[in-house]
Amino acid sequence: MDGRSEFGPVTRSRRRATISSTKGELLKGSNGVSSASGSKPGHKRRDSYTKDSAEEARKSSRNDNMNCHKLQESLLSSASGFKNYRGILNWCVVMLVLSNARLFLENLLRYGILVDPIQVVSLFLKDPYSWPAACLVIVSNVFILVALYTERKLAMGTFSEKLGLLIHIINLTVILCFPMLTVLMVPSVTPVGGAFALGSYTILFLKLYSYKDVNRWCRERLQVKARGLSRSLSCPSPPSADGAVHVSYPGNLAFKNLYYFVSAPTLCYELNFPRSQSVRMGFLLRRLFEMLLLTQLLVGLTQQWMVPIIQSSMKPLQDMDYSRMIERLLRLAVPNHFLWLIFFYWFFHSSMNFVAELLRFGDREFYRDWWNSESVTYFWQNWNIPVHKWCIRHFYKPLLRKGASKLLSQSAVFFASAFFHEYLVSVPLRMFRLWAFMGMMAQLPLAWFVGRFLRGNYGNAAVWLSLIIGQPIAVLMYVHDYYVINHLEEAADPGAL
Repeated sequence: MDGRSEFGPVTRSRRRATISSTKGELLKGSNGVSSASGSKPGHKRRDSYTKDSAEEARKSSRNDNMNCHKLQESLLSSASGFKNYRGILNWCVVMLVLSNARLFLENLLRYGILVDPIQVVSLFLKDPYSWPAACLVIVSNVFILVALYTERKLAMGTFSEKLGLLIHIINLTVILCFPMLTVLMVPSVTPVGGAFALGSYTILFLKLYSYKDVNRWCRERLQVKARGLSRSLSCPSPPSADGAVHVSYPGNLAFKNLYYFVSAPTLCYELNFPRSQSVRMGFLLRRLFEMLLLTQLLVGLTQQWMVPIIQSSMKPLQDMDYSRMIERLLRLAVPNHFLWLIFFYWFFHSSMNFVAELLRFGDREFYRDWWNSESVTYFWQNWNIPVHKWCIRHFYKPLLRKGASKLLSQSAVFFASAFFHEYLVSVPLRMFRLWAFMGMMAQLPLAWFVGRFLRGNYGNAAVWLSLIIGQPIAVLMYVHDYYVINHLEEAADPGAL
C-alpha cells in the first residue's frame, strides 16, 4: 500500500542516506551556500519581520496624523529654555531709531538748527589770548618732578621714610588744592576749562599716589630680602626674548619710566608694564576717526537736543510745578543717557585704546560687561576698570589689612568717590550744592536694596533705571542752581543795568 511504502520500517541504508543528506545541508549552510529548499524559511522570517515593521510604521504614521499635540512649554516661558531673541532685539533697535527720529524732526521743526561750533570754543576760552586751563596742565609737571626727586632721595637713603612720606603728602595735597584755588580765583577760567584742568590734576593725584606706594613696597622688599644679594638691583636687566627691557628698583626712577606711566591709560603703577609688539596703524586710525566723529556728535546733540530741554525746565523748577518738572525730567532722561553712552564709548574705548596703541600699552581692559549688571555693586566694579583697580589696590585692601571691616571699607571707597565727583563738578561751577556727593552716597542704600530684594533681570532693570533717571536729576539741580546764581542775580543787580 501507498501508506506503508511511504511510512514503512526504515532500513539501515535509508537511515544512512538520510543522515548524510542532513550533514551536507548543514555544511552548505555553514559555508554560506544553501539550496533553494534550505533558504526558504530564512527568507520567510525576514519577509515577515519587514512586513511587521512596515505595518507598525503605517500605524505610527496614522497615529501621528491623528495626534497634533505634545507636552511642551511656550517659547516665552522661562521653562522652555528658548534663548534666541535676536528678532525681538532687532525690533527694539528699529523702534528706538524711529522714536528718536521723530524726536529729532520735532526738535528741528521747533528750534531750527542750533549747532554752533564757534560756541564750543567759547566754552573753553573766554579770552583767546588767555589760556588758564592749559597753563594749569603745564604747571602739573612741577609736581611730577617733585615726586621723582623725592623717590630718588629715598632710594639713596638721603631722606628718611618719614620725611619722604611728609613730602609726598604735601605734594599730593597741593595737587588737589592748587588747581581748585586757581579755578575759584581766576575769572577767566570757564566751567568746561576748569573741569578739564581739575580732571587732569585728579588723574595725576591718583597716579602719583600709586607711584609712591609701589616704590615704598619695593624698598620694603629690598630691606627684607636683598641684604644678602651680591648683585646690584640698580641697573636694568638685559633685554628679554621679546626685546623688552625689564627694570628693577631703583632703576625705574627715571624720567622716561615716570612719564610713560603718567601718559599711559592706567592709574596703577608697575615697574614693567605689558607691552604690545608693534603699533597697528589701521587700529590707530580707526580709533582716531571714532574720536573725531563722536566728539562732533556729542557737541551737536548737546546743543541741539539737551540745551533746549534744560532751558525750558528752568521755569517749572522756579515755580515748583511738580508735574512739569517730572515731564521735563523724563524728556531730559533720554538725550542725557544717550550722550552718556556715547561719552563712555568715546573715552573708555576709542580714546584710551588710541593712547594705549600709541604707547604700545598691553593691558586694554578698560571696562567689563557692566551693561549686564544685576547689582549696583557689580556696575561700579566693572564700568571703570582703571579706577576700580586703583581703589582695590591702594584704598580697599590697605583698609582691610589695617583691620577695617568690608562694609566700612566699601563705604570709605564710595565716600572718596563721592568727594571726587563733587570736586569735579562744584569747583568748576563755583558753587557747592553737594548734589553729586549725595547722589554717590545714595548708591550705598540702593546697592543694599537691589542686592537684597531684586535678582536677575529685575536687578539689571533697576541698575539701568538708576542710570537713566538718576543722572538727569543731578543735571537739572546743578543747571538750575547755576542759572539762578549767574543769571537771575545779575538781572536783579541794578548795577548791571
